[in-house]
Amino acid sequence: MPLSEHEQRMLEQMERALYAEDPKFASALEGSGLRTYTRRRVYQAVAGFLVGIALLMAGMVAQLIWVSVVGFLVMLGCAVLAVTGWRKAPKPGEQPAGAVRRQVRPKRSMMDRIEERWQRRRDEHGQ
Repeated sequence: MPLSEHEQRMLEQMERALYAEDPKFASALEGSGLRTYTRRRVYQAVAGFLVGIALLMAGMVAQLIWVSVVGFLVMLGCAVLAVTGWRKAPKPGEQPAGAVRRQVRPKRSMMDRIEERWQRRRDEHGQ
């Protein structure tokens, strides 16, 4: 049983109010998930790479070979993380590689999911 016109208007008003009140939270509910995660991971890997360079240089200056080796390993690990993260990151407007299986079911908006939950609860309590 679909929502009535009045219920749909109320839900739309609630959604607009949520966006107006806290747009960051509302966009987090919709999620850009994988793309944001991989971008953050690449940035962290670049920062780690710079730390590895600093360790490598500090080991060279202090003449401590083990510090230089640790710095090199940190650089190597972070470079691998950055490259794999960069490759896995979906391009703007592109769906993630893992989403091929999910293409059968079209992406639903937040309001569609709320409506479906509401209907499911209504059906469970009505029976």
